[in-house]
Order: sequence, then structure tokens, then C-alpha cells
Amino acid sequence: MGITIQHISKSFNNVNALKDISFNVKKGELFGLIGPDGAGKTTLFRILTTLLIANEGNAKVAEFDVVKDYKSIRNNVGYMPGKFSLYQDLTITENLEFFATIFGTTIEENYDLIKDIYVQIEPFKNRRAGKLSGGMKQKLALCCALIHKPKVLFLDEPTTGVDPVSRKEFWEMLKRLQKKGITILVSTPYMDEAELCDRIALIQNGEILQIDTPKEIVKHFPKTIYNISADNMYLLLKSLKKYQHNYSVYPFGEYVHYSDQRANFNLLELKAYLETKNLKNIQITQTKASIEDTFMELAK
Repeated sequence: MGITIQHISKSFNNVNALKDISFNVKKGELFGLIGPDGAGKTTLFRILTTLLIANEGNAKVAEFDVVKDYKSIRNNVGYMPGKFSLYQDLTITENLEFFATIFGTTIEENYDLIKDIYVQIEPFKNRRAGKLSGGMKQKLALCCALIHKPKVLFLDEPTTGVDPVSRKEFWEMLKRLQKKGITILVSTPYMDEAELCDRIALIQNGEILQIDTPKEIVKHFPKTIYNISADNMYLLLKSLKKYQHNYSVYPFGEYVHYSDQRANFNLLELKAYLETKNLKNIQITQTKASIEDTFMELAK
């Protein structure tokens, strides 16, 4: 009862949003679709949740065909879109009761499934949804997506715009839901969240770049990565891009991530070059490749 996607393509006028997408999500797996805005994540989610029809290919969710069995899919999946889409004028309780009623169930019937999440927002159950914080809206939306006990859960960029503490809590909730046997497909532009998934698919411009476990994906990065910092980060970035031996250069938090074309990279030579550019306090240390490094490499 996972997800099977075979050669899905979707175009809007002259824009190819998805190009021959194929992958499987196993039953009970927490699978991440990782990519920036415009990569095609939301379009794929809308096809899998029967809101759009693909131009080519086919897909099954919980063993139901997304076109022929669309009614069955809607009864067996939970969908949390990227934009908060609950009723702003209804309270927490009213929103939950509304969605439970739509699916012919009650809050009490499936309370065990949402209990760990709901207890965090229950003190505010009479507050209107439009007055909730980002983290509380997120928890309410997840409760509404789970209230009918779905077999598969789709979460489209659920932590975008949410504070770091709420993001951490949200992923802990997903891990607990996974233990209850729910198959979860989550999309995110945050590369650090990729490491929390069992497997991931990196997507860019409507194409799958690579599919594997996070550890396996970073294991095959072809170059050694160096963290480089200096007193002027803008000048550092500009200077490294002009360095004749650079293989890749891009900002990474408080550092610039640098890799060299040569097999016999000379750290002191690079430092001497940067000093000629009037850079000071130069620090160069080797580091491990990350999901983001791998994505940047594959997206070249």
C-alpha cells in the first residue's frame, strides 16, 4: 500500500513541469521529495492526490489507480498542501469536526492517531485558525489530514515558513506516525530535512536527479569539499570563482564550500592566492559532503 509512479509527465502550455518521473515509495516508508521551488514537487503531489491528471504515465497510491480509482484514493490518503488551506474563521475544534464529518468519522473515533499532536494545540481549541501561529497552524493541518486514518500521507513543504523548533517537533511527529504504519511522502526545499527521510528523490526542473538513502547519495560525491572563511565573505566568494583550478564554489552558511579540479590540491597555494586578493583571517578545513553539495553537483 505504498506509491508507484511510472513515467509521469505533465505540461502546462509550453512548460514541462514533470518529465518522465518514475519511483516507488514502500509501504510504511518516510520518503522525501527534495528540490527548490519550481522543481515540480507540488505538481506531482496534485497528480497523486487526484487533483490533476498527467499527460503521460500512470501512478498508484495504496494500490488504487490515480485516474480510475480517484474516489477510493481520496478516502484513503491525507493531503497537507504547502499553503495553509483550512477555514480561517473556524476554530481548531470546528475545523477538525468539519473534516471528520466529511469523511464520515468523528474526532473520538480516530483520536489515538492525532492525540500526540492535538494535545499541543488543545489549550487553544476555541481559537480561530486564522489567529494561530505558524507552528500551530501546521499541527492543526496535520490533525485534519489524519482525522480519517489515511493509509498514505502527502505533505507538501509542510515546514516552509515555520520556526526551527516547530520544524524539529514536526519531524518528530512524522517519525511517530511512521511507526503506526502510515506511508509518508513529504516534499521540502530544505536539504537538512532530507537526512531525516528513509529515502529521498532529488528533483530539479521536473526531472529526478537521483534516488537513494541520504547516506548513499552523499557517499558518491566525486570531490573533496573544503570549508573556507575569511574577513570578507563576498570578496572570498568572488575570488574563489575566479581561481583557475576551482571545480565548484558556492556559499554554505558561514562558509564557502569549495572543491578543486586537481587530484593533488595544494591548500597552501590556494591560501596564498587568496591573500593576494587582500583577504585576511583565511581558514580552510576539509569537511564532509552534504545533500546540498550533492544536489548542486547533480543540478549542474
